[in-house]
Amino acid sequence: MLALIASEGMKPALVGIAVGAFGAWTLSGILSRLIFGISAADPYTFAAVAFLLTTVALMACLIPAYRATRVEPVAALRNG
Repeated sequence: MLALIASEGMKPALVGIAVGAFGAWTLSGILSRLIFGISAADPYTFAAVAFLLTTVALMACLIPAYRATRVEPVAALRNG
């Protein structure tokens, strides 16, 4: 149950991260004038940001999923 809820929540997050990374990479030429100290297409920065966003999205999915597994199914159906 936990894996099902987490995987369903992570699908849109991973698509968003991929689209955002592609958009950032394509627009990096325009933003290169504003970034100081690193190149506009620095792979380490892209990887770090993608890892951070993936971790936050995973925690945002796992915490409610864990709470959902702690509820008795019969009690949830009676109260729902």
